[in-house]
Amino acid sequence: MTTYDPASGRIAAIPAGSLRSRFATRLFGCVLLLGVALPVCAQQAVPALVETGSLAAANPTAAPLSAPAISDEIQLPGRANLFVGSGRPPVQQPNAAAAAPAGRIQNLIQHALALLGTPYRWGGTGTDGFDCSGLVGYVFRSALGIELPRVSTQMANSGELITDRANLSPGDLVFFGTHHGKRVDHVGIYVGDGRFLHAPRTGRDVTVSSLESGYWSDKYMEARRVAGL
Repeated sequence: MTTYDPASGRIAAIPAGSLRSRFATRLFGCVLLLGVALPVCAQQAVPALVETGSLAAANPTAAPLSAPAISDEIQLPGRANLFVGSGRPPVQQPNAAAAAPAGRIQNLIQHALALLGTPYRWGGTGTDGFDCSGLVGYVFRSALGIELPRVSTQMANSGELITDRANLSPGDLVFFGTHHGKRVDHVGIYVGDGRFLHAPRTGRDVTVSSLESGYWSDKYMEARRVAGL
């Protein structure tokens, strides 16, 4: 190989040993730059994968997505907090036997709240539409395998009577008399904090209403605790 010398105006040959030395130097420089760049690229690739969700399972501390409100009548926190209670942290249970009822009740409430927004249908007992007793029966059957009487008046004659409204617990059945309070003709499931879930009437969806004020508070008659809760 030759090179041009501008000072002398001559073309001179470059020794072969010098060419090999220059090539080796340049090759070593490229390898060195590549070794520095690879760790930087790897560090940038990890957050990109996390953002796309590829590594979501490997990050158990990732914050859950926010959830929409689950009631059009009483605004509840969201589907991420399905067990509606007093708002206090759960009490540590002394043993597994004591913890079992709490787990059953939570499962029941979760099943019930998952049906919010289901349309009312007279005589309905499935997810295509419920009447009040059809909803309650479906929840207890699907969540706990408990079969309840079909209609609200029959439900009001079974289970443990709760005489004081202040002693209500999540999962209790609450009964109402909408025709001058002479007999039970409506039922819902108490979910805590003075609220209950029910299928109100034709044209309304399954919702959560207040038991402490308003229309349903005036119609309240009694409550029953289903055996096994």
